Amino acid sequence: MVTRKRLRSVLNALALYVLAGLLIGYFGVNAYSGDRGLKAKEDIDRQIAALSAELQRLKLEHTQWERRIALLKSDALDPDMLDERARALLDYVDPKELTLVFQSQPVPAGRTAAAANP
Repeated sequence: MVTRKRLRSVLNALALYVLAGLLIGYFGVNAYSGDRGLKAKEDIDRQIAALSAELQRLKLEHTQWERRIALLKSDALDPDMLDERARALLDYVDPKELTLVFQSQPVPAGRTAAAANP
């Protein structure tokens, strides 16, 4: 009977260690790959970096558009900007202007574009 109690106490201790190890392992795995784990944090940091770069690009584009819009306002109207926009919208060319039209030449089969134009 003594051996049964001793075996039971050893098995109980072993079961507790195994249970504690599984519990620590579960929390360890979730700390790394869970929804709020280390891997998710790295993904969020990458997204933040990409979106910050895009934000800087969009801010630059926004300032360029603000400058162009300021040139079109009636209090400080730039004649060159007005002329450029009118020609772009109306597809208009002045008769005194020289217009160059480029026609692309077909590249024969077997030759690359770089080899076709020496």
